Amino acid sequence: MRLSADLRAARISARSSSMSDESRHERELGGQLLASVSRSFYLTLKALPAGLREPLSLAYLLARTADTLADTVTVPAATRLECLRLYESCAQGAASASESGELSARIAREFAPLQSDAAERRLMERFAGALAWLGIMRPGPLRAIRGVLHHIIHGQMLDIERFPADGRLRALPDAAALDEYTWLVAGCVGEFWTDMCATESPGALEADVSLDEMKKWGAAFGKGLQLVNILRDVGEDLRDGRCYLPGVLKDGSADVAALRAAWDHWAGICEKHLESGLPYLRHVADGKLRYATALPLLLAARTLAKMRAASWDEVLRGVKVSRLDVAMILAEAAVSCRQPDKLERLYRKLGAM
Repeated sequence: MRLSADLRAARISARSSSMSDESRHERELGGQLLASVSRSFYLTLKALPAGLREPLSLAYLLARTADTLADTVTVPAATRLECLRLYESCAQGAASASESGELSARIAREFAPLQSDAAERRLMERFAGALAWLGIMRPGPLRAIRGVLHHIIHGQMLDIERFPADGRLRALPDAAALDEYTWLVAGCVGEFWTDMCATESPGALEADVSLDEMKKWGAAFGKGLQLVNILRDVGEDLRDGRCYLPGVLKDGSADVAALRAAWDHWAGICEKHLESGLPYLRHVADGKLRYATALPLLLAARTLAKMRAASWDEVLRGVKVSRLDVAMILAEAAVSCRQPDKLERLYRKLGAM
């Protein structure tokens, strides 16, 4: 009996130590760093139920790290691809401790100083801490995070191969390539989010809908969010030599008429994808989770509406939602989140403004 009691005490102590380590990492990485890297998504994560906040915060930081590695175009494409392959190996637990340490040092040395944004620079410098946090994650969330990171890193590597930053303007070849890209970097996140809600927050989703249906809505919702980013950043991307909208190049340059037509076409597809967020929200039972899930949908609806109302020159310069708009959306969502009908009316209103 004494041995059994000691074993129980040891297990409790180990669990407490692991939870303490996770909480420490969440404070250090999931707080100020996360808020500085993405203020809008930080608001979403902060609103989540406690059991979901930590793994989803870590997943976001790891995904954002892959994105920053891929987007540091002053580093040669071959080097970025090599580092992303090593990152995939580290994330999947296939790399040795020395290999993980070498990659962390390399990112801090070769990528961090090149970041013009201080938050992105700190993200690169804290990569070792993010890997350490992943290493103590509970088995269920760990498997899920590794799964979604595999898709995201694959998407970022495809991005580098398609847009090598060699001074030439390139566009995606067809609609299938754009659909593939939006799923790899965002649609899979909607599926991951849904799986995490189902496994880590029992009762968070309504029982009258299948998990597969929720994941289908979540994937479309995620692709819609990524299309908002693509449409918003079209001007900046063109200046960087890439265009995610297919069928717009003529003699190596962007044809203005084709570009505007493609932008309008994909804005319509974006809206249809975002609409999948509405049935998704209707089947979220947990109020805090519904609020957290609604925020990116509402902000995306407002951003898309502002872009559609803007002149083409304004679109190319980049359209953003003001802090006042964000504050208004947060307040109205807090009032509406208890009733899906009210959330849908708010979504429609923001999309029409």
